[in-house]
Amino acid sequence: MRREVVVVEGHIIDSGIMSEILDTVIKSEAQFKIVSFDMGKTNLDPSLAKIEITGEAEKIGSLLPRLSSLGCFLDSPHEISVLPAEADSVVPNDFYSTTNHVTKVFSNDAWVNVRNQRMDAVIVISDNGPVCRKLRDVKRGDMIVCGVEGVRVLPQFRDRDRSDFAFMTSEISSERRVELAVRRVAQIISPPDVKTAIVAGPVVVHTGSSHALCSLIENGHIDLVLSGNALAVHDIEQSLYGTSLGIHLDNGLPVSDGHRNHIRAINTIYRAGSIAAAVESGVLKSGIMYSCVKHNVPFVLAGSIRDDGPLPEVITDMNLAQEKYAEALQDIDVVLMLSTMLHSIAVGNMLPSKAKTIIVDINPSVVTKLSDRGSSQAVGVVTDVGLFLHHLSQQLRS
Repeated sequence: MRREVVVVEGHIIDSGIMSEILDTVIKSEAQFKIVSFDMGKTNLDPSLAKIEITGEAEKIGSLLPRLSSLGCFLDSPHEISVLPAEADSVVPNDFYSTTNHVTKVFSNDAWVNVRNQRMDAVIVISDNGPVCRKLRDVKRGDMIVCGVEGVRVLPQFRDRDRSDFAFMTSEISSERRVELAVRRVAQIISPPDVKTAIVAGPVVVHTGSSHALCSLIENGHIDLVLSGNALAVHDIEQSLYGTSLGIHLDNGLPVSDGHRNHIRAINTIYRAGSIAAAVESGVLKSGIMYSCVKHNVPFVLAGSIRDDGPLPEVITDMNLAQEKYAEALQDIDVVLMLSTMLHSIAVGNMLPSKAKTIIVDINPSVVTKLSDRGSSQAVGVVTDVGLFLHHLSQQLRS
């Protein structure tokens, strides 16, 4: 038999974490005893609980990692266990697999923050302290944190007074609540010290809402744009020819030889040398890419196997594209994900849970996808992205 005492603190009642911890213990065929429970007196005060768990040594050993992901840590913290990587991209079998929550490790008798927090990585103890690193970036001899002793996870707790996402009482929001959702999103991203990124798909252009996104960029509400080749190509196609996928956006009718227009748009940018060069030379005079260049808003375009062209700025090396996305997302506070499932999932996997994530899509299954994959900070609005952007642009102007 094995006995351990774990500690958990925070808004563990309002968020349902406490009940989830106890359920996890019971399902693992272990026993628990509440050693102490100091409950916060107000919604702003955190609670602190110490829980004794007992059971077969093997079951307790497999239970501790699950409790760790819920914010539990050993009452008497041990120094972290580290072992060297035996080869490039090869780590010990007992490696600690990270979550997207803020994480600390107990090293040299102190809790130390882990840098570059993201899910599905390992923790490497470097000369500059502990850091999350993807498996492919691990080098032979890197010191890898193993097990859960000396590891502390700090989940994002949801309390009753957390009004920033109060418009969401479930994972998705119905059509009739769009205006309320827009008003809350506008309040979240409007402060000048809040850094906001947009992850957008070509539907933004197809729905005729690129002007609304341009307004957000031009008025300083967007600090980063992440997307693929398609958004940029069809945005530039619209700017040059008034069409998207050969359909004129003013009347919704196909134009003669319109199927050529997106290739013509790519050709025009290559002739200019780049998107930025096309803007500076006056070839490109409007659109999302134009607004980004004119207002110094960085953008990263990641390619895919189905891309036409692609445009000169599109990164076709997927490993490099991941690196550029992750690098650009440092210090981002809010991410708006607009009708692009794959790019949204990719970005969600890179974000720490402290980053607020709002996904907008007409398909409810897309809206809930991020939560299914572990991004508990993701909430969503089920609506047409064009309608959402139009209302958001109006709300921010008012």
